[in-house]
Amino acid sequence: MSISSRFAVGIHILTLLEVNKDEVNSSEFIAASVNTNPVVIRKIMGMLKKAELVNVRPGVAGAELARKLDEITLLDVYKAVEAVPENELFSVHGNPNPQCTVGRNIQAAVLPIFAGAQAVMEKALAHVTIEDIVQSIEEQDKQIE
Repeated sequence: MSISSRFAVGIHILTLLEVNKDEVNSSEFIAASVNTNPVVIRKIMGMLKKAELVNVRPGVAGAELARKLDEITLLDVYKAVEAVPENELFSVHGNPNPQCTVGRNIQAAVLPIFAGAQAVMEKALAHVTIEDIVQSIEEQDKQIE
């Protein structure tokens, strides 16, 4: 299982809203950038709005960031779009054989390791902001010119 693509799309949306802040950011426009259906964008925008990361006005084309760039971390986006169920980045098969030594003990052996790995990943995401992503994109774009 991998992290839902909603995470990457959420980052894409927030970054696009900043880069294109002087224009109208309709779901159709954003969908064209992501190369997906506007319905997908509206669903993810709803999640971002619920997390207070974007402002969206119903019936009016356009959206904007609800916070400053340096106040939105990738962890905020990760949690907003429910990239994986809470504390389930790594899951363990649910019904190992209790008659087997490994089956009986595998969950207790690996779950603390999985929880630690998820905590490290989330800590890393908490240190990267949408501002960092925007700056990276702008630097990459300059190199292409």
